[in-house]
Amino acid sequence: MSLEVFILGTSGMQPLPNRFLTSAMVRREGELFLFDCGECTQVSLKMLNLHWKRINKIFISHMHADHVTGLPGLLMLSSQVDRTEPLYIYGPAKLNEYINANRKLLDMYINYEIIFREVGPGTVYEDESITIEAVPLLHTKPCFGYVMTEKDRPGEFSVENATALGIPMGPMWGRLQRGENVVLEGGTVIYPSQVLGPARKGVRFAYITDTVYLSSIANHVKGADLLLCEGMFTRDLAADAFEKKHMTSSQAATIALDAGVKKLALIHYSPRYTDKELKTLRDEAREIFPQTYLGKDGMIVELSNSD
Repeated sequence: MSLEVFILGTSGMQPLPNRFLTSAMVRREGELFLFDCGECTQVSLKMLNLHWKRINKIFISHMHADHVTGLPGLLMLSSQVDRTEPLYIYGPAKLNEYINANRKLLDMYINYEIIFREVGPGTVYEDESITIEAVPLLHTKPCFGYVMTEKDRPGEFSVENATALGIPMGPMWGRLQRGENVVLEGGTVIYPSQVLGPARKGVRFAYITDTVYLSSIANHVKGADLLLCEGMFTRDLAADAFEKKHMTSSQAATIALDAGVKKLALIHYSPRYTDKELKTLRDEAREIFPQTYLGKDGMIVELSNSD
């Protein structure tokens, strides 16, 4: 399978004309998963022609304005269509209070069900094909990163092996592909391993922002195909980063290196840096982890496994 990651905003603290506040979207099999909802998220969705009506799950990292101020507008926008599915919103406990206060004070017309799920460390969402884990971070408020992992899929079905074993085409093939044993007419038991190749590994996406450097983060994002991670400051401002509970791009690169990720995309830049100056953040990170890139608003990254 594959995931498409849309970087909707890369600025921290303050939106800029070409840098909206932090937000990212993952599209998988037509379903949209939103991570944070900073100011201008709706603008980014419109520019990328993303069908926001398909957003059924929103994951918020923490209760700072630059990560949630886009949420009330998105909730109101979702009432302008005949929405029948509930909207699930995941995040720290205060997020539910924020949503309810906005609904009351703005007298929001909401014609669909909003279901809030308070997150804690560990798996916060799971279905038959993916899991999403909340990663504990250390910021000035309770904060979580998120890791989306596709579950491994059965190996490729070998028609040649199935034919050689005398397995009739039909329901038995489907059962074997689902990992079930089948019994032939003569009583012979056929195991999935006899007709399936090695399991095909799913892809992995990690979203980490607003935290001091923690070596433990690498354990949670290990092997990610893409780590979208804050790199707010250059290394000469490491003391400022620590005081404000943020990371330098070099620290983000250290996490990427220790975790063995395939690619690191930096986000959540300090507004003090011009677009040209952002290259310094990238270059400092590449000294540690060469597969580092500057995340940019509107950037689309496709993640897939070739096996």
